[in-house]
Amino acid sequence: MAKIKITQVKSTIDRSKRQKDTIKALGIQKVNRSVEKEATPQVLGMVAKVKHLVTVENI
Repeated sequence: MAKIKITQVKSTIDRSKRQKDTIKALGIQKVNRSVEKEATPQVLGMVAKVKHLVTVENI
């Protein structure tokens, strides 16, 4: 599978618990931190739910 790089670009302050939990489940801790994940349907679905808080790059 393809890999994607997910970078958090906005804070989770004043966001819903669901969005905070999604960011945590992706493995991102702070703003400007990145993680590399496999582009599975589950991960892409999580990214879609917090697309306003992250940027995604193909690797």
